[in-house]
Amino acid sequence: QPQERPVIRFPQDVANMLQAEMGLLDQEVLRVLLLNTRNQVLGVHEVYRGSVHTAVVRIGELFREALRQNAPSIIIVHNHPSGDPQPSTEDIAMTEQAIEAGALLDIEVIDHIVLAHGRFESMKTLGAAFR
Repeated sequence: QPQERPVIRFPQDVANMLQAEMGLLDQEVLRVLLLNTRNQVLGVHEVYRGSVHTAVVRIGELFREALRQNAPSIIIVHNHPSGDPQPSTEDIAMTEQAIEAGALLDIEVIDHIVLAHGRFESMKTLGAAFR
């Protein structure tokens, strides 16, 4: 019996899945959730672990595993060690680039969630980067 894959329907589902693990880290970590067509999680891949301030991410890295596993969509997740889940200007710019790159690769970027000390923000819900 294969284990049931978690299904992501709302930003809260992502927060519930990763907040305990990522919300209190003292350095910035960026992960990508790979989803299938039913929004079930195929895997979670760490793309970046870095300094306290900013995650410098090559956009291609966000899609590497999704391409390898033929995942039709991804959700980007990263933490803010500062405790403030509000996305930065850099976070929004990177997300805009990721959405454009995803469109070219035929991989939908569903959301970008920022976790911080038990709180979270969804860039899609905020209308940041997502049109």
